[in-house]
This record gives sequence, C-alpha cells and structure tokens, in this order.
Amino acid sequence: MDQRAGAQRPGEIDQHVWSRDVVAQMVDHTLLKPEATEVDVASLLEEASDLGVYAVCVSPSMVAAARRAQSVGTLIATVVGFPSGKHVSEIKAHEAALAVAAGADEVDMVIDVGSAVRGDFDSVRADIAAVRAAVPDSVLKVIVESAALLDLAGEQTLVDVCMAAAEADAEFVKTSTGFHPAGGASVRAVEIMAGAVGPTVEVKASGGIRSATDAIAMLNAGATRLGLSGTRAVLDGLNS
Repeated sequence: MDQRAGAQRPGEIDQHVWSRDVVAQMVDHTLLKPEATEVDVASLLEEASDLGVYAVCVSPSMVAAARRAQSVGTLIATVVGFPSGKHVSEIKAHEAALAVAAGADEVDMVIDVGSAVRGDFDSVRADIAAVRAAVPDSVLKVIVESAALLDLAGEQTLVDVCMAAAEADAEFVKTSTGFHPAGGASVRAVEIMAGAVGPTVEVKASGGIRSATDAIAMLNAGATRLGLSGTRAVLDGLNS
C-alpha cells in the first residue's frame, strides 16, 4: 500500500484542509516527454525537493538518472508498457524488474485497453499479475485509460478492470497515461474507480489536471494521488 505513514484518505479530510502542503504529499511530479534528458530529470528532482512532493515519475530509461539526483524523502516512480499497453506481459514484467533494479520505488503499468474493451478481464488480470510477480515489494499502479474505457465500453467495464487490478494485488488504479486521445482524468471516472475498489485499492488521477480547482475536484472524488506535470501551477493555487 501507499508508503506514507498514516496517509489520510479523502473521506477523512474536509475540503478546506486541502492545503498546499497536504496536496504536495499526494503528487507524483511527472516528466514523461520523449525528448527528456538527464539534465531535465535532474531539474525535475530539484523542483520536486523545492515543492515538497511525494514522488517523481520518469521514463524507465531515466530512473538511474533520477536516482543519482534524488533528494531525501522523494520517491521515484516509473512507467511500464507505456503508453499503449500493447507490450506482451513478459516484456512489461521484465521492464518493471529492470526499473526497480535501477532504483524505482513505484511502477505505473498500462493495461491492454483492447483486452478490457472486448471483456477479456482474465487477460487483464493475468497481465497485471505478471508485473506484480516481477516487483512484489514495489507499489504497483495500474493505468486503465478510464476515458477510453468509458467511451468505448461503459462504466461496468471500468469497474471490472479495477476489480481485476485489485484481484492481482495492485496498490493503485490510475486513470490515464495522459497520451490517449480519449482524454485524461475526470471526476466521474475517479468516482467510479474509488467506488469500485476503494479504500483497499487507491486511485491515482492523472492527465489534464492543470489547476488547483482540478486537483481538489479529483481529491474530493476519491483520488489519493495525483500525477501532475504542471505541479507548481497547481500548488500555487492552493492555500498554504
């Protein structure tokens, strides 16, 4: 589960308590642009320390650079099967294991959305389980592309995918890669996901969260982690 000691859940925090410091400790400060360099990653870690965020999220090839630049107290997350989810499970599992060996604390894997859309939840579950087995001691977040699932298959499919993630022992379900044309996080999706598997499995909202208003809406809907690339702008909109 979430490595923050005594981490509070949304139902335990009133809206007025969403202060800058509280929200910062629920943020994965994210840099997944293909053109990112080691210099960019070092800057990301420096900014993460300044902002007081919980973790950074970088591409697998940038994990070692992030570890070299890591600040005390900032965890490192990475992505697997990103962004399409169309890699075979063995590749995802190996990619996850390599990333953890390089220094990643958390792994955000992408499911094969096509398997979910056609209702093959056994394949979805097996895919997640393969990655879980490869990194048994790391926090595992399962990216479900909630906007695409809602558009193509409806609410029940999103619920069933979240249930598959829970059955495969993932710690989080995550809305989006931020790269899918269907869109990113929505309040509706977060509510469905949290209702399906919370509080045992937590919800990470990511994709299109650009303001403090967006962030608070996701947290009030049930998210306990936020994936943000424009982190400073979001946090600057919150009361200290």
